[in-house]
Amino acid sequence: MKKVFIIAEAGVNHNGSIDLAKKLIDKASNAGADAVKFQSFKAEKLVTKNAQKAEYQELTTGKEENQFEMIKRLELDYEKHEELINYCKSKDIMFLSSPFDLESIDLLSTLGLEIFKIPSGEITNVPYLRKIGLLKKKVILSTGMSTLGDIEKALDILRISGTEDMIVLHCNTEYPTPIDDVNLNAMNTIREAFKVEVGYSDHTLGIEVPIAAVALGATVVEKHFTLDKNMEGPDHRASLEPEELKEMVRCIRNIEKALGDGVKKLTGSEAKNINIARKSIVAGRNIIKGEIFTEENLGIKRPGDGISPMRWDEIIGQKAKRDFKEDELIEI
Repeated sequence: MKKVFIIAEAGVNHNGSIDLAKKLIDKASNAGADAVKFQSFKAEKLVTKNAQKAEYQELTTGKEENQFEMIKRLELDYEKHEELINYCKSKDIMFLSSPFDLESIDLLSTLGLEIFKIPSGEITNVPYLRKIGLLKKKVILSTGMSTLGDIEKALDILRISGTEDMIVLHCNTEYPTPIDDVNLNAMNTIREAFKVEVGYSDHTLGIEVPIAAVALGATVVEKHFTLDKNMEGPDHRASLEPEELKEMVRCIRNIEKALGDGVKKLTGSEAKNINIARKSIVAGRNIIKGEIFTEENLGIKRPGDGISPMRWDEIIGQKAKRDFKEDELIEI
């Protein structure tokens, strides 16, 4: 099986601090994630000055400020991006970031990003999709709040613009996502509908759903994480803490191994148990030489190192070539 690409979503959980961002990179690297992802935006390009917060944002950060004021504090400038990219290299983990405006696409392209992660909110943004498509880079597309029709239009724009290498992530844009709304089977619907590689971007609490997504064939898993769920900020409460992230990665790697190659065969670990667990044809009672083998004088018992009971019909009716004691393995 292809190795699952695990994205540890730091998002804006750095709270605008480069030091916190580096600590998040440390934790993502230590957990074994393949990439750590941030968010790139200019508040003035992303929201209007009077845009209100989402309900989950009001619950986590209060109502005193609006959305513009909140995200303005969470911006990362060019220098901070550059510093974090270099820090990721030193920690042997890939730096990713989702751009939220056209200027940020240029920023990330200038910095040399080879993978562009499109967030769910931009799936209907034609100029944005066209600009990323023209870069002809690998694209990972999140599809929260989307229908199949929305996904089809977005993929068409990206392809027409020149991008062919795309992975589509099933996603639900609620923080946290109620279990009843996860609908993991939609991931397979997307795969079948568009013949694309699929993955899953998770906003549920806990780690069982992304693990299940891998069992269903996700090749990319994205999950928010934080240093501490009690920190101030919009996304901390719906994020994993470092040890939870580490456990999720461990479980996903185990599921990868458990899925195997799909060929049904005898494995090395179980081969030694064949003779113990399977059965052989044995004498059901004492049998004398020349006696005909019948269903009345034969039995089937462990161990399995004699004649297989699969040959039962072949053995019935043959003559015993010697005496057999009860429970002795039959020979012909």
